[in-house]
Amino acid sequence: MRSNIFLFLLFAATIFQMGCKKDGIDSDTSFIKSAQVKTTDKIFDITNDNSGKVTITPLAEGASSFVINFGDGTGGSSSAEVDPGHSAVHFYPEGKYTVTITSNSISGQAVTNTYPLEITYRAPENLDITTNISMHTLKVKATALYAASYLMYFGDVANETGTPLSTGAELTHTYATAGNYNLKVVALSGGVATTQKTVQVTAVDPFGLPITFDQPFINYFFGTFGDNQQFTIVDNPNKSGLNTSDKVGKFVRGNQGWSGTYSPLNNRIDMSQGKIIRVYVYNPDPASIGKKLNVELESGSSLSNGVAVLKVPVTTSGVWEELVFDYSTIAAIPSTETFGQLVLRFDDVEDGAGAVIYVDNFRQTN
Repeated sequence: MRSNIFLFLLFAATIFQMGCKKDGIDSDTSFIKSAQVKTTDKIFDITNDNSGKVTITPLAEGASSFVINFGDGTGGSSSAEVDPGHSAVHFYPEGKYTVTITSNSISGQAVTNTYPLEITYRAPENLDITTNISMHTLKVKATALYAASYLMYFGDVANETGTPLSTGAELTHTYATAGNYNLKVVALSGGVATTQKTVQVTAVDPFGLPITFDQPFINYFFGTFGDNQQFTIVDNPNKSGLNTSDKVGKFVRGNQGWSGTYSPLNNRIDMSQGKIIRVYVYNPDPASIGKKLNVELESGSSLSNGVAVLKVPVTTSGVWEELVFDYSTIAAIPSTETFGQLVLRFDDVEDGAGAVIYVDNFRQTN
C-alpha cells in the first residue's frame, strides 16, 4: 500500500514539472546577466518659438532606463531619468550645450554618450509700436512675435541707454521741450537676435493764449460748425503795418449766421490775469466793414455758455487792425473765472456763406 502511494506522488510531481515547462516558466535567468545596450542614439525636438523648449528622447537597443544630463548646470533640474519610449522636456537659454545620456541595461551595464545641442533664438517678427502723446507726455507699447522683452530709446538725450519694457506693459516718458523725436524700439528675442523699428513722435506745447499761429509745436485747433464754415492756417496775406508775422488764421464764414469755430484750450483763460482780449484782424473786402467778429468764451469754471460773449465791428479794409474785447464790461464775469474754450463767429446776424477775414495774435491784457 505504501509503495502505491509513493509511486502516485512521484508521478504527480513529474506531471507538474512538465506542465510548468509547457507554460514557458523557466528557471534560467542567465540572460539578465548578459543583457547588453546597443545602438544608442537620441532625438532632439527643438521648438522655434524662442521658449528654449527641447524635448529629448533617448534611443538604445537593450536599455531598460536612461539618465539625461541636460548640460546647462541648472542645479537640481539639470538631469532626468526616463524609461524607454519616453522623453524629458527642458528649457534652455540660447547657447551651445553638451547633453549626456547614460543608457542602463537590466544587467547593470551603463553606456554613456554625449551629444552637442545648439539653441538659437529667432529674431522677433511683426514689430508694432503704439504711441499716445499728450503735449510733452508720451505713452508707448510694443508687440512682436517671438519677443521676450523690449528696449525703448526716446531720442531726447545723447548716448541714451535703452529703457526696458516687458511684454504687455506700457511706458510713460515726458519730454522736457516740444519737438520731433525719433522713438526707437528694439525687440529682444532673449538671445542675440533683435529687431528694431523707429517712429517719429511730436511733443507739442499747450494750446492757449497768446495765439500767434507761428509756433511749430503747438496744435492750433479750430474746429468748425455750420455748413461751409472753414478755418485754416495760411500765409499772411499782407505782411505790413501791425502784423508782419508769417502765419495767420483764415476764417471763411459758413451758410448759417450761427456758424463758427470752437477751440478747446489746454491752458484755460484766467480772468484774474486780465479781462481784455486783443485780436489782430485783416478784412480784405470793403463790403465787410461794420460787420462784427464774435469772441465767445465757453466752458467756464462757474458760468454757463452764452454769458462771456462780445461782438466788435471791423472798421477798415486792406490793412491789419486791432479789435479789443473788454470782458470787464460784463458784470456777471467774476475776476476768478476761467474759461476752457474759445469760440469765433463773424456777422452772426444774417445767413450767407463766403465772407472772409483773417485773424492773428490773440492775447490777454489788463
